[in-house]
Amino acid sequence: MTSRDARRSFPSDFLWGAATAAYQIEGAFDEDGRGQSIWDTFSRTPGRVLEGHSGDVACDHYHRWKTDLDLLSWMGVGAYRFSVAWPRWQPAGSGPVESRGAAFYDRLVDGLLERGIQPWATLYHWDLPQTLQDLGGWPCRDTAYRFAEYAQIVHSTLGDRVSGWVTVNEPLCASVLGYASTIHAPGICDDAAALQAAHNLLLGHGLAMSALRENGATNIGISLNNYPVVPASDSPEDIDAARRADGIMNRTFLDPLLRGTYPADIVADLVDTTDFSFVEEGDMAVVSAPMDFLGVNYYTSHVVAAADPGRPDSVDENSPWIGARDTVFVPQDCPRTLMGWDVQPQGLRTLLNRIQNDYECPPLYVTENGAAYDDILIDGEVEDPERTSYLDGHLRAAREAIEDGVNLRGYFVWSLLDNFEWSWGYTRRFGIVHVDYETLERTPKASAHWFRSVVRANAVIDPDA
Repeated sequence: MTSRDARRSFPSDFLWGAATAAYQIEGAFDEDGRGQSIWDTFSRTPGRVLEGHSGDVACDHYHRWKTDLDLLSWMGVGAYRFSVAWPRWQPAGSGPVESRGAAFYDRLVDGLLERGIQPWATLYHWDLPQTLQDLGGWPCRDTAYRFAEYAQIVHSTLGDRVSGWVTVNEPLCASVLGYASTIHAPGICDDAAALQAAHNLLLGHGLAMSALRENGATNIGISLNNYPVVPASDSPEDIDAARRADGIMNRTFLDPLLRGTYPADIVADLVDTTDFSFVEEGDMAVVSAPMDFLGVNYYTSHVVAAADPGRPDSVDENSPWIGARDTVFVPQDCPRTLMGWDVQPQGLRTLLNRIQNDYECPPLYVTENGAAYDDILIDGEVEDPERTSYLDGHLRAAREAIEDGVNLRGYFVWSLLDNFEWSWGYTRRFGIVHVDYETLERTPKASAHWFRSVVRANAVIDPDA
């Protein structure tokens, strides 16, 4: 091994994995007693999801899970991060357990262990039971307590075999995109409700973590989607726009979890929206209880400018970014994914360093990182050089962060499979494995073969090697 190869190698105990989410891949929406979720309702509402798509069938992982686990085994990953569908365990979000739904995850976990793969379970990846939404959803404090009960129920079945627990995936999306815009389910436009939902998601995380610990669980954390946010210039207006955007995207979640308080400047900014009276005595101690790890989901970085006050059309009234709607996200001169997101690998290094240096934080894992491109299956193969380049750049940035001293323990690629991409339906492919949505046949893309080589070498591999 050359010295150059050695510099690109990852620590010997570095954990390689792949990630998915239940509603995006499972299908079987009305089988074995599964209840309805907010995404079932949202996707059936005209105009909500592109081309009227839904997760009714998705990748049919519910029936094809053995094939998908074999793909993980072929890839050589050490861990699989999957999400558990709350409506499969408790169709109404509380009350009796649906044993057939629980049995599916019981089989899935055993299947992973048989293949030598660690099961990492995400308890909430946005599929809130519709019954709980009808009772108020995440803006309702009681939902956080129901979530803790559900966490305890899942642990009672899987707790002896799950290696890692992610309580909540991306509370930013579940709250701000779901309750302050029509982008995500349930599609309610109420800023005050969105902020209350954000708090209750964090409270639910803390309550669930406590319930899991009381039952002997270890290795518990949460996954946040964070973004480096920098001003487009050194003007006071742009600097303030970046401060506010960073506040709602990052600090509103990092600060409660790692400092036990909401950022004072953001609380002041939002005084006309809410007085934060939904934060009750003792809440922040629950929210900020020490975690075993923090999951970081990274896709892009943002350069932010203040909107032109002379041009009302420069303000996006449909923006979900509470307190920062009068900002403009400035595209950079760089490649973009099919989502329109700037490809900024060094942003991952910047972000990981920022979290470790600004906060007293536990070990970090990249729990999602990936890109959507317009992949085409030709003669049984999918060449996706843009995705391979994207992953290569981000893994190099992750390795550089480790060299900087960041305590990064693992990396989960998003996603194992092409799948239902939320309000984009099936028009965006994030998978390193291609899914034919008519036949449901799986085909590893060129990026999957490359990632397999990376995992085997425990080192970044030149894409053309």
